[in-house]
Amino acid sequence: MSTLQLGLAVAGGVVLAAMVAHSAWASRRNTPRQPQHPSADPQQEPSLHGDDMPDTVPMESMLDEFGSAKPASLQPRKPAMDALIDVIATVALDPHTPAVLGEVALAALPASLRAGSKPMLVEGYNLQSLLWELPAVGQRYGGFQVGVQLANRSGALNEIEFSEFVAKTQAFADALSASPEFPDMLHEVARAKELDQFASAHDAQLAFSIRARSAAWSIPFIQQCVAQQGFVAGVIPGRLVLPTAQEGLPPVLVLQFDSQVALSDDPLHSAIRALTLQLDVAHVAQDERPFERMRAVANALAVQMDGVVTDDQGNPLLEPSLDAIANDLQGLYAALEQHDLKAGSPQARRLFS
Repeated sequence: MSTLQLGLAVAGGVVLAAMVAHSAWASRRNTPRQPQHPSADPQQEPSLHGDDMPDTVPMESMLDEFGSAKPASLQPRKPAMDALIDVIATVALDPHTPAVLGEVALAALPASLRAGSKPMLVEGYNLQSLLWELPAVGQRYGGFQVGVQLANRSGALNEIEFSEFVAKTQAFADALSASPEFPDMLHEVARAKELDQFASAHDAQLAFSIRARSAAWSIPFIQQCVAQQGFVAGVIPGRLVLPTAQEGLPPVLVLQFDSQVALSDDPLHSAIRALTLQLDVAHVAQDERPFERMRAVANALAVQMDGVVTDDQGNPLLEPSLDAIANDLQGLYAALEQHDLKAGSPQARRLFS
């Protein structure tokens, strides 16, 4: 072999090796990041994948209505109606009917406790506890009240919805041989509009995006990282929640990613480049310090996952902007409390739903 041929062979080998190395680098760069095995780092929390994750996701019966874990014995309890946010009709029993059994009242309830887009509630006056409560089997009731919500995020109660509320309440009363008494429709509809205007002006749902700087993330990698921040799996695929200290309340924060990717048959090779961190301000008590925790979680995940915190348009969120949001939230909390709609209260959670 001549010197020229030998030189060309060596040069070709160098080029080929460079191409193989570049291909390997590109492949590794484009491969979604995988979680670390706990043995790789003694400080690492156990991951939510592989041998550490159950074969099936938690059953919905093991989660509360907000997607947080709850004890099996804990039964969900809906909040009582409130004249501040409900139209309330009284249902008086016939004088010859001193009491109605809970099972009779339950059988008389309408098939759907909604009037249009507004939820309805039915409460009975328990003759033993002397308290208003949701009708229950085995209890005796001396009267009832039926309510419909004045407003929610679908808007204000309108005349059509009020009429549906009246019709359903009348049918319930007729089944019990009772007499309903309704407030004036025009007055209640006007009150609904006023409440809706206040709610619209004081509704705040905040969202940060955490975007990958380089390599995408696999689902197990995301689960491992967010578990270290206290998140647990929610009911909906691709949804994780940071629960409150008290069972049965809405989560402090919600973290979401593409639900279609979350259903992937091969989660290790799923490729996710963005997460959304959400706070529903009116649903979480100020004492939980939700926005402070939101900032801390977002920054921690960005560092851990090699990401950047942005708004929904992809613009980086800088500390001065976050400080301004925090100041605005203080005014919002004060306004809600002045209207007896303190953030995290049952009334606020129902109104802003």
